[in-house]
Amino acid sequence: MTSPTVSPVLERVNLPELMARFSCESKCREYLEMLRWKDGAVCPKCGKKESARVQGRESVLRCVECQAQFTVTAGTVFNDSHLPLSKWFIATFLICESKKGISALQLQRILGIGGYKTAWYLCHRIRSAMVESQKEMLKGIVEIDETYVGGKPRIGRPRKEKQVVIGIRVRGGDLRLIRAKEATSNAIREIVNENVSEDVEVIITDESAIYPWAFNKGQKSKHKTICHKSVYVSGEVHTNTVESAFSLLKRGIVGTWHKMSVKHLPAYLDEMVFRFNRRKSTTLFQDTMRHMITAPVLTFANLTKEKAA
Repeated sequence: MTSPTVSPVLERVNLPELMARFSCESKCREYLEMLRWKDGAVCPKCGKKESARVQGRESVLRCVECQAQFTVTAGTVFNDSHLPLSKWFIATFLICESKKGISALQLQRILGIGGYKTAWYLCHRIRSAMVESQKEMLKGIVEIDETYVGGKPRIGRPRKEKQVVIGIRVRGGDLRLIRAKEATSNAIREIVNENVSEDVEVIITDESAIYPWAFNKGQKSKHKTICHKSVYVSGEVHTNTVESAFSLLKRGIVGTWHKMSVKHLPAYLDEMVFRFNRRKSTTLFQDTMRHMITAPVLTFANLTKEKAA
């Protein structure tokens, strides 16, 4: 492999700087290679590190051991994409920098993509990489609340059921948005046990009757409630922190995405959480690209297939 000319460290940049830095496919590929292979290219077939460029096809590598040919995008979310990498980079940047997200239709117009389906697939492939593989248990002062998405009536159409989204947020820390099957104590208990540490300092909820039954003995001793019928803040006891995240989510749904299916709702929640938890990071774009280059392939068939009954 040739010596790198692009630094792997990419601090916060604006769009003109990004376009200038990754103005051609070779620079984009070089950057992806540095993110994926810090110690040299690894053959996806045999795992060997010895490879050479294919003459006349600089983006293609050939393994010295097994002679397999591969590229840096093989086996990633970029796999089999016909879009230029420069458009991938711009799309990723816009999704990262848009506080309330960006719609596929808007990306289609900005990037000059031929069809809406291509833009929609592009968004979901980037979104599929915005998933935390290793989630730390939440500690400190934790707020838990529920909100409901969808279900608005339409003239001449049956009313769809609202989807339950459970929000868990640490004061001054991370956020989790999880779709629940129903707003019951059993469903919330499962979510809390998967996300909240036993060493949590305080758990704050509203006065809903579902929460006391959702906690174990240790969690109940740390549980505080705020009665919204009379007051929204009582000293340090409130759920305003998690509700502000709900507000951002609702503005994204109403003002940006407009419509989303029940099947893909978790993907939109993952995108919102990934971006929100890195809102103060100067390397959000780089972190997202690193996830994209290591995330598994998402085929259009798998993305659109119906869920098993």
